[in-house]
Amino acid sequence: MKYKISLRRSEEGFSVSVPGLPGCWSQGATEEEALANIRDAIREYLAVVADQLQDAEVREVEVAV
Repeated sequence: MKYKISLRRSEEGFSVSVPGLPGCWSQGATEEEALANIRDAIREYLAVVADQLQDAEVREVEVAV
């Protein structure tokens, strides 16, 4: 799965967020570290979402752009 990310240089190194996953962000001293950290953050974010949907009826909808 691919996600668009926003990578920005900061005073501490790099900050990175996932606009499609509100609240999903991370950082790292280097670009490589920030990218590795956001991959972990995305996995954890999706695990929480899966847990929240465990007993729900889940459907998919298609949206034309």
